[in-house]
Formats: sequence, structure tokens, C-alpha cells
Amino acid sequence: MSEAGRHAAVFDFTGSVVLVTGGGSGIGKQVAADFAAAGATVVITGRSRERLESAAAAIGASAVVEPVDIGDGAAVRALVARIADRFGGLDVVVSNAAGYVPGDIEDVDEETWERLRRTNVDGFFHLAKAALPLLVARGGSFVATSSVSGLRGDWGQAVYNATKGAVSLFVQSLALDWGPRGVRVNAVAPSITDTDAVAAVTGSPELLGRFEDRIALGRIAQVTDVAPVVLFLASDAARYVNGVILPVDGGTGASTGQARPPRD
Repeated sequence: MSEAGRHAAVFDFTGSVVLVTGGGSGIGKQVAADFAAAGATVVITGRSRERLESAAAAIGASAVVEPVDIGDGAAVRALVARIADRFGGLDVVVSNAAGYVPGDIEDVDEETWERLRRTNVDGFFHLAKAALPLLVARGGSFVATSSVSGLRGDWGQAVYNATKGAVSLFVQSLALDWGPRGVRVNAVAPSITDTDAVAAVTGSPELLGRFEDRIALGRIAQVTDVAPVVLFLASDAARYVNGVILPVDGGTGASTGQARPPRD
């Protein structure tokens, strides 16, 4: 049985309408596939139509492609309106679209900062503002992809960490505001995950090994490790879970940060 098939056996989203941003690759693509396998109609967004159509072809007939720049507020509002008109409502939103920029703050120019903030922070703002009122009608769920880098600091990642920290605090505050209206707002916080974007950053096997040495489970995450946690947070099994930033980090956060002793 496929990974998505196993998740479908646990979670039932039959008849649900799910919106996944950044659904053309990486974690978002796997999340979309798992929701579809669990019976949902899944709307996937991203900037690249080619990537989205490739992802949709792999997911099947229940995937709907909607190319959108998540940093464009008017485009996001129009997207949510189209979903409401076509499907009559929305049950789950997964705010997953994100960019990554490493480097010391003095090496990051204003244009790069604006581009990163537009996707990671403004995109979350536009999506939450447009979609949360629609989720009220169905007692829906909003799940974001934050990061362990949105919980603590990293060397050489100040601007990225700042954007993910904003996502984490957005989630917690919105959980307070929207919980009384019947909408749960949560986030997953993955550690380094095996995606094309991460592979471009980690580069050498030596550097990857340094990351793995900090992880109690001894390996970086796979997208199939993260996606089912998103489904859990959106499911009725998590009906009393609200305002949580749930680390999916293989035990990384359990460490004090001290060096690992040499192994025999």
C-alpha cells in the first residue's frame, strides 16, 4: 500500500474541500496527495502551473490546479471566492507556501528580504484573512507549515527564522481569536526535510551528515513523515487541539545543544 493509501486508512476526509498552498512540490505536494487519498477534493496553488499540473496528474482527478501568487492579496481573495463559488465552501486550509533565504543579515539585501517576507508572512496574512471566515460555516481547520526555525534561532538564518517566527505567533494568536468561532488553527514545525529545495542548500554529503548527527532518529525528515501530522491536525482526532505548533523534528528539540559524545 502507498504512503498516501496508509494515511487514507487512518483519516477520512470524504466530501471535504481542502486548499493547499505550495502544493506543487515538497511537503505541500505530499500533503495534497494524502488528503486526496483520504477522500478530499484538493485545490493546489503555487506560482508554477507546470509543477502544479505535474502534481495534479500524480494525485488524480480529485486535484484542482489554481496558479496563484500567494503574496498578492487580491489574487488570494479571488482564489478563495472561486473555491466558494465552485464547491460551496471550504473545510481545510493548509498554508504551506514558503521561500528560504540563508545568510547573515548584512548579506541579505532589501529586495531579497521583501521577496521572502511577501511569500512567508504576507502570504500567510492574505490567506488567513480571506479563508478563515469561510471556514466558520463548516467548523473548518487551518493548518500552517512553520518550522523548528520558527521556534528557536539558527546560525546564519536570521531573516528566514524571523518569517517563520511570525507564522508561529500568527497561528497562536489566530487560534485564540477563531477558536470561539469553531475554527481550529495549528501548525507543524518540521526540521530539515528531504525536498528539492533543501537538497540545493545542504549540498554535500558531509554537510548533510552534520545535520543528521543532531537528530535523535539519525536521519532528516521525509515529506511522508510530515504530511500525516498535517492530516491529524486537520482531522476530528485533533478536535481539542488548537494553537499548537507541533514539532516534527525527530527529537532535535529534545537536545540542549551540547555536542554528541563520540560513538564506540
